[in-house]
Amino acid sequence: MAIDVMKDRITDIGPPNYENHLPPVIKENYGKWKYHEILKPGVLMHVSHSGAKIYSVRAGTPRLMSIASIRKFADIADKYCDGFLRWTSRNNVEFLLTDQSKIDPLIKEVEDYGFPVGGTGRAISNIVHTQGWVHCHSSATDASGIVKAVMDELYPYFKGEKELPAKTKIALACCLNMCGAVHCSDIAILGIHRVPPKVDHPNLNKICEIPTLIASCPTAAIRPANVDGFKSVEIEEDDCMFCANCYTVCPGVTLNNALNDGVSIWVGGKVSNARSEPRFSKLAAAYFPNNPPRWPEVVGAVKKIVEVYAEGARPFERIGEWIDRVGWPKFFELTGFEFTKYHIDDFKLSAKTLRTSMHFRR
Repeated sequence: MAIDVMKDRITDIGPPNYENHLPPVIKENYGKWKYHEILKPGVLMHVSHSGAKIYSVRAGTPRLMSIASIRKFADIADKYCDGFLRWTSRNNVEFLLTDQSKIDPLIKEVEDYGFPVGGTGRAISNIVHTQGWVHCHSSATDASGIVKAVMDELYPYFKGEKELPAKTKIALACCLNMCGAVHCSDIAILGIHRVPPKVDHPNLNKICEIPTLIASCPTAAIRPANVDGFKSVEIEEDDCMFCANCYTVCPGVTLNNALNDGVSIWVGGKVSNARSEPRFSKLAAAYFPNNPPRWPEVVGAVKKIVEVYAEGARPFERIGEWIDRVGWPKFFELTGFEFTKYHIDDFKLSAKTLRTSMHFRR
């Protein structure tokens, strides 16, 4: 007789079953939700066909959090939500509760702790961002610092004190590898390198495997070379796309540059399929310097985009749709951004940016 050795086995391999962490009301009404309403900024009510209701209270948090803050949120969830909470992909924390009378006390406790509730509906949601200078070796700018400075300035748009024509998503990636979803956000803040990697020719052969270094380059910009009698490499600047793959495998090839690294701003991307097809972000401002700790040039540029969009767009019109209607010349006129040669799409793979969607306008 076959014995099922896995029947009672407890293992930590793989993720736990998500059903084990669902609030009972969600588990009982899974796939049966009828509609939802935004009761006030940061508070949503979900109603099922059975009449059951669950409320979610959304608070913005930084991506990098202390254990003390996480424990505090867990304590608040135990107090008001039977322990049920979740973090969203945009670094919000959502408290899930069934007792409407507990919403206001929960909000007060969360905000007294220093975390704002909002970001729902026609508002700016929390910024999703990458690691920046804290962890990432290829970053051209910081992430947490810029996000803090930008959201401090746009706080009324998160809280619902100022309403936008449609929901607006901002993202930040600290280099053009774009692990921060900046390729499809209404406003994208992107760190950029502007000079090719600097090669440590005397020591390169001692600390790196040159064949592996050469193979790491996706555009074949790195070639073997003898430099001043040392076995090393040369870099074709025109072919370099500043991806930092080379530095990932070889610390003797340094990409970061304090004087030339900076920030670009992109606009008009979205993932939603509503009213128009999904689209990639397009360049709005080619370069702003890194100017920590508050990055005033970057913050001012993002705020300007938000303000002219809020004033000129129609209801439910996303930023990319608004730009399509008024035209790019009008966008540059309203924002005051300079149109430069960098806005011209002449990259060798630019065919990928041409219209290839199945959506057509009559």
